[in-house]
Amino acid sequence: MAHDPDPSGLNTVLTAVGPRLRALRRQRGATLAELSEATGISVSTLSRLESGKRHPGLELLLPLARAHRVSLDELVGAPPTGDPRIHATPVTRNGKTYVPLSRQAGGVQAFKLILPGAKEGVEPEPKTHEGFEWLYVLSGRLRLVLGEHDLVLRSGEAAEFDTRVPHWFGSADQRPVEFLSLFGPQGERVHLKARLRQST
Repeated sequence: MAHDPDPSGLNTVLTAVGPRLRALRRQRGATLAELSEATGISVSTLSRLESGKRHPGLELLLPLARAHRVSLDELVGAPPTGDPRIHATPVTRNGKTYVPLSRQAGGVQAFKLILPGAKEGVEPEPKTHEGFEWLYVLSGRLRLVLGEHDLVLRSGEAAEFDTRVPHWFGSADQRPVEFLSLFGPQGERVHLKARLRQST
């Protein structure tokens, strides 16, 4: 019996991402240099992704989806289900689990993240990119390095920040941390509204 080297079809899906990335960039009228500046991904890596010479991992797909203002599903060409419910498919990479909670193209994107406990000797490596992010801790303790600030957020606490400020987050201790992340394109922030109830 012949052995199928790609039973899940993953390689086929990833190979199709390159032409889709090129089409999205050209649709926006952006150059590779402009996309590199927006995502922090080198021009050579972007060129290899678009030509199909490199398969993208989650660490590349996330900033590209944000830059092109599309959902991850749309970026990788996942077929629509026709079901209004969101069927979240977790993606785990380098011990980090990402669960997409939204699938609309553009606008604010929502994710649930589960990060492993902190490892000794691992130093934060803050990064920057275009956009605005809002975090809400569900369980555990989240360490957020934001510019000159080094904060620890506990369950029930939230933070919001401009992602052009150097930032990094991870577990504050040896236990996993679980949190929600809402990410909006540059200039698009999460708007919170509360209705006050007047006593009678």
